[in-house]
Amino acid sequence: MEKLIELYRKWAGKAPQNIEKLAGAGSNRSYFRLTDDGGRTVVGVIGTSRDENHAFIYLARHFTKRQLPVPEILAVADDETRYLQTDLGNTSLFDAIRGGREAGGRYNLAEQELLRKAVRELPNIQLRGARGLDYANCYPQPEFDQESVLFDLNYFKYCFLKATELDFHELKLEANFRMFAKDLTSEPMEAFLYRDFQARNIMLDEDLNPQFIDFQGGRKGPYYYDLASFLWQASAKYSFKLRRELVFEYYNSLKHFTEVPSKRHFVNRLSLFVLFRLLQVLGAYGFRGYFERKRHFIDSIPPAIQNIRDILQLGEEVFPYPYMMDMLKRLTELPQFALIEQPALNRSDGYKVAEKDIYMANPLDGPATFSKYDGKGPLVVRVFSFSFKKGIPEDTSGNGGGYVFDCRSTHNPGRYEPYKQITGLDEAVIRFLEDDGEIIEFLKPVYNLADHHVERYMQRGFTDLMFSFGCTGGQHRSVYSAQHLAEHLNEKYGVEVHITHREQGIEQVLEAKR
Repeated sequence: MEKLIELYRKWAGKAPQNIEKLAGAGSNRSYFRLTDDGGRTVVGVIGTSRDENHAFIYLARHFTKRQLPVPEILAVADDETRYLQTDLGNTSLFDAIRGGREAGGRYNLAEQELLRKAVRELPNIQLRGARGLDYANCYPQPEFDQESVLFDLNYFKYCFLKATELDFHELKLEANFRMFAKDLTSEPMEAFLYRDFQARNIMLDEDLNPQFIDFQGGRKGPYYYDLASFLWQASAKYSFKLRRELVFEYYNSLKHFTEVPSKRHFVNRLSLFVLFRLLQVLGAYGFRGYFERKRHFIDSIPPAIQNIRDILQLGEEVFPYPYMMDMLKRLTELPQFALIEQPALNRSDGYKVAEKDIYMANPLDGPATFSKYDGKGPLVVRVFSFSFKKGIPEDTSGNGGGYVFDCRSTHNPGRYEPYKQITGLDEAVIRFLEDDGEIIEFLKPVYNLADHHVERYMQRGFTDLMFSFGCTGGQHRSVYSAQHLAEHLNEKYGVEVHITHREQGIEQVLEAKR
């Protein structure tokens, strides 16, 4: 510690006013926040591995020159066992998305946006950071290669697979491992592979922009690895939908830095690295859990095994390693990794549970309760056109009304003499509106919304749904919109539709179809 204080004194011209030890990051480095008498802070680092320190110092300086969001190196001891860097604060991405993680993977919109920011920024450090980088300074090796892949695969084999006592043919598995390693290293690797890209290693500034730390294990390699490492971290519990969105967020950002492969090729290659990363992680969990008996790592094994189950569904087209895939399938079927059923709601607690689960419920919630409106059916849709001057149509069903759309932003045929005496049911008005095209664009999102609503109402067995279209006089635009939506829903879903053009005194029923 005295040597760190001496380094600070040499850099700042005086000793720090306060020293605060920061929480460890699971490495051989110790971190301290050093504060001067004006309240300004820097972070001091003491590391026992000179080679690892040298890698971080070199990379941080290189990335700073490339104007990337990393800590700036302020001072370094002659032997590189101590150094000072800018203080990036206390808030990590891991902390910022804790709520979604603890809610079983239900990330709110703010948390999802933080994740998007992180994956959008990743290609910046991978591609821009790689320019002019001397990989000879990387630790413990300069490049991702077959030898390092095989090392990690054998780490999985000896520290996890053998501990499960699953029977397997070691030579056959080794042959598939070598094929796998060859495929993982088959493409040109011109990116900086961060290696430990995870939420704990991303700090957030005051504007919630990502800043990167702990990249000292990086090397030259394929950019797929870091994305797989980030999105398939078992404890994060990202949903399939969110993962898919973040993959394509990254893919679209990558286009700004390099020529990208087709989406199909990208996803297939990414899948290889996802599987590799999952095996790496299980190796670490096996060593830390089975051998060191650390509870956190033992508890992390079941979600990691579930990730293996999910990725196996892609099949041999993506993973042409038949023996390895068969071994992994048998691994996921071991009794100790059996899926744990979520407890159902207690039927004696007064809740009636629906026999058909309408929703894709989160397992934390249990099954959905029964609604008195479920299962009545069949659905009847009522569609109205009206004039806003005379008020919105009353909902006589007792359900309180449905959707009301205002057509008055679109081009009005009623402003032209030839159309004043006819309606949106007449050919001349229809031609006017469709030739102009504005009403078509107006109805596109209406159709999407109506389709979704009708599908869900049919699924739940609801009986009544109402759509109303209003315009100035209830004669042209609203009549056209109501008629066309009614015909669309009747044709697409076969539901009974009642049409009322209120101001025109016209009523019509489109019968339900088989």
